[in-house]
Amino acid sequence: MSAAPTPPSEEELPTPRVQNRRWIPRLVWVVPIVAAVIGISLLIKNWENEGPQITISFLSGEGVQVGKTLIKYRDVTVGHVSAVGLSADHKTVLVSADLSKDAASLLKADTQFWIVRPRIGVGSVSGLSTLLSGVYIGLKTGTATLSESHFMGLENPPALSHGPHGRELQLHAARAGSLAIGAPVYFRQFQVGRVIDENLLPDGNTRVSVFVEAPYDRFVKPETRFWNASGINLRLGADGLNVQTESLAAVLAGGLAFDDGPNEAVPAAAGMPGEFTLYKNETEAMAPPDGDPSYVRMRFAQALRGLDVGAPVEFVGVNIGSVVAVDLGYDFQNKSFPVIVTAKVYPRRMGQAYEVLAAQGKTESHETLATFVGTLVNRGLRAQPRSASLLTGKLYVALDFLPASPRTAFDASIRPLELPTVNGTFQELEAGVARIVKKVNDLPLEQIAADLHTDLTDLHETLSELHTRTLPNAEDTLSALHRTLDSADRTLDVESPLQRGLSETLLESRSTLQAVRELADYLDRHPDALLRGRRPQKMPQRPAATSSTEAKP
Repeated sequence: MSAAPTPPSEEELPTPRVQNRRWIPRLVWVVPIVAAVIGISLLIKNWENEGPQITISFLSGEGVQVGKTLIKYRDVTVGHVSAVGLSADHKTVLVSADLSKDAASLLKADTQFWIVRPRIGVGSVSGLSTLLSGVYIGLKTGTATLSESHFMGLENPPALSHGPHGRELQLHAARAGSLAIGAPVYFRQFQVGRVIDENLLPDGNTRVSVFVEAPYDRFVKPETRFWNASGINLRLGADGLNVQTESLAAVLAGGLAFDDGPNEAVPAAAGMPGEFTLYKNETEAMAPPDGDPSYVRMRFAQALRGLDVGAPVEFVGVNIGSVVAVDLGYDFQNKSFPVIVTAKVYPRRMGQAYEVLAAQGKTESHETLATFVGTLVNRGLRAQPRSASLLTGKLYVALDFLPASPRTAFDASIRPLELPTVNGTFQELEAGVARIVKKVNDLPLEQIAADLHTDLTDLHETLSELHTRTLPNAEDTLSALHRTLDSADRTLDVESPLQRGLSETLLESRSTLQAVRELADYLDRHPDALLRGRRPQKMPQRPAATSSTEAKP
């Protein structure tokens, strides 16, 4: 076994020498460092571009998908859906969305969100692009100053968006008719805008929002009149049947039209800019302003079947109002039930007559107007129901002058004014028809029918006898006459013996007459021939022949 080596002493060990060297990173650390720098820059950039997060509540989340459904404003993507869940009460769907930083200014307290789906209506078609790309959430910014992050989504699209150039107008009407969002707006049968919204106001009236595009918005003036141009307008006048319509789109989906109205026309909404009245039709829109109405009452002592609320009231053939109520009254004195008709009349529709009243100051107070009406009543003004159409049986109230009507008292202090009345002519016509029917019923129709039957029987017998006796005898007589005429025709023929004998007889008669004429001439020259007889005739002597010398000189 060998001995262990002896460790060296301290003197024999070498002294270490320390040298300073620079640290050089290895190449393998470059890639992680670059990746970290890029990641940090992306985080910073993402943090800088990070937009707000919002929550939208919908009744239904049909078609909405996390990460796929986009948020768009004017067809520009401004965000996407990040989560979809139910509310605590399970009645609504909560949609969380991340928006871009640029969309933060769009989140007002009245900003609206809705799900854009394919919608096909009579007047417009929208959202067809979502058939391929899927639904998306539309955004329409509001005008409020406060911002909001929680919104209640709309189930239907809001008012249509429009371009920046043009005017948005508000039209007020009692009824919107058949108008729909997207319906066209016409100016002289040229489309210049469309309906963008319609709402029902708290008072029950309708407000229709329209947008008139530039440069056509300059045609909208304070005196402009708007009317409903939906459907087809048929009018039967003196010049025949008149059919008016703006376009086929207006017939199907409705539409509006506007034009310059009377010069004295003013906007309907108390002069507010951009607000107008929407009239039922063009005729009503272009009519002069009616002014304040006055109410009158008429008491008729006859049945007024066919007189409806809204029936016209005419003054000397001019429509000045309409019936607003038809009630049944009771007369305690006569124990009768008169018909009380209340009408609304517009004095301004009287035209120049109204101008004369206005010049005299008789239209400002009811007392002076009642005095004027009293003057007309004294001249024979009466209210009379008349037939508007014999075909439909509808009635209207005519205010006309009937001087032959009995005079009646007029109380100018009664409100509303009560006009005297007379019975309508249609009642007299009914009475006349009843009298005619009564006379017809009083006729002895049975006796007349019996006598007529007897006369017809006698006539039948006479015709039968004529057919059995008279007609055969007449036929035999005509046959005999035909044979007679045929025989006469043969007799008078040129080649017949009678004609030849007659010709010879005429020739012999002519010869005889010639001989008689010669005898008469001879007796005229020799009257003694009747006693002595005819003298012998001397032969004529031939002249003697002469010599040629004698013959010649």
